[in-house]
Amino acid sequence: MLKPQTLSFIADLKNNNNKPWFDAARPAYDAARADFLHLVTIVLDGLERQDPTIAESNLQPKSCVFRINRDVRFSKDKSHKTNFGAWFNAGGKQSPSAGYYLNIEPGGSFVAGGMYMPDPKVLATIRQEIDYNLTDFEALLANPAFKAYYDGLDQEGALQRPPKGYDADNPAIGYLKLKSFTAAHTLPDSALTKPDLSQKILGAFEGLQPLVHFFNRSLT
Repeated sequence: MLKPQTLSFIADLKNNNNKPWFDAARPAYDAARADFLHLVTIVLDGLERQDPTIAESNLQPKSCVFRINRDVRFSKDKSHKTNFGAWFNAGGKQSPSAGYYLNIEPGGSFVAGGMYMPDPKVLATIRQEIDYNLTDFEALLANPAFKAYYDGLDQEGALQRPPKGYDADNPAIGYLKLKSFTAAHTLPDSALTKPDLSQKILGAFEGLQPLVHFFNRSLT
């Protein structure tokens, strides 16, 4: 569970997203980040028991958490991110593997996973794997454990036309047009401060595990 003060800090940051305010609120940020890191530690421990590939990666909780600072070297936008996010994947954040994502943000919290915007080579490999193993892939999406949390794959950014090398009448064309292969499950604000929050997150991650493994097997 998260402390109410953690959510209050994020909400306040949205309304006061400037450096002077953030500098003055540094103690509140440090407390909120520590609270989120505690949740990430619990989730990672549970995920290691669920997914052997995560256990084998020896991930550290801190390495899973994204920085709140934006990369502002070439931008006039000096504001901070208004969420806490963590990414759990085999090999760590620098590895181009599929994984599990946790986003905490009042009014916009969610659990997600899969492969987000892979580079062209990886994208081509995943499309080929789906094309060759469409029956198995669709079985994953029809699995009750997946459907308990997810309503199919996110269609954001899908191509209007078939990708190069594929015909419009390909049975898998709806999936082959995708440029990301992710699914998301909303976490209501009311769940964030409940004692069973980590169990809810892990349940949603478990529903994603066969899909994550499908993508990662295609890359080996």
